[in-house]
Amino acid sequence: MTLIVRTRARGVETLTLDSPHNRNALSAALVRELADALTDCAKDADVRAIVLTHTGNTFSAGADLRDPPPPDGLVALLRQIVELPKPVVARVTGHVRAGGLGLLAACDISAASPQATFAFTEVHIGVAPAVISLPLLPRTDPRALARYYLTGERFTAPEAARIGLLTTHGDDVDETLTPVLDGLRRASPQALAETKALLTAKVLETFDRDAADLTALSARLFSCAQAREGMTAFLERRDPEWVV
Repeated sequence: MTLIVRTRARGVETLTLDSPHNRNALSAALVRELADALTDCAKDADVRAIVLTHTGNTFSAGADLRDPPPPDGLVALLRQIVELPKPVVARVTGHVRAGGLGLLAACDISAASPQATFAFTEVHIGVAPAVISLPLLPRTDPRALARYYLTGERFTAPEAARIGLLTTHGDDVDETLTPVLDGLRRASPQALAETKALLTAKVLETFDRDAADLTALSARLFSCAQAREGMTAFLERRDPEWVV
C-alpha cells in the first residue's frame, strides 16, 4: 500500500500523506516511505521545491501508537527535511497533532487554511514533545510553546502564524501559496540551496547538540507506566487515571 502520493507541476513535487485509516499518523512505514521520496527529490535536478500536504481532514495525527517509528527514525526524517538542499513547503488544510507539528516545523515555509487546528497532545498521554522540539524550539515563540506544550490546548491557524509555527494562512491555501511557489520557481537552484543552508544553520546546531538526549528521553517516556496508561486510555477513548 502506497502511503505517499507523488505528483509534479512546473518543477514543484507534491508529496501527499495518504494514510486515511489512521489520520496520516507517523507510522514506521509512512516515515520510511516519506524519507525515500525526499531522497529521490533531492537527487532530481528537475525538482525545484517540494510541497508536503495530505488527504482527508488531518495533516498528521502524530506518532502511530500501534506502529510507532523508532525515535531515531523520526529524528532522521526531521533532519532530512531541514537539510534537504531544496525548499520544503507545508500545505495544511486540516488538523495537526503532536508529532505532526514536528513535521510542520521542519519545513521551510508553511501555510494553512482556516480549517486547520493544532495541538501538542503529548502531555495528555503521559509523554513529552521530545524529538519534535529539535525544529520547534529554534523557530517558535518560547512563551507560547510553554503554554501549548504544557496544556495540550488546541489553537488556530492565526495563532500558529503569530507564534511562528506557520509562515502564513488564508481562506484559500492554494491561492496563498501561489506567489510563494512562483518565487521558488524563479529562483536559481544553487541560490535556493545556499540560502536554505543559511536559514537552517541554527536549527541544525540544535540537532547536533540535543538529538541524542531527546531521542533517549522519548524512548524512556514511551516505555514508562504513565505512557502505557495514557496510550491505553487514548485507544479505549477514556480519560487516563490521572485526570482530576
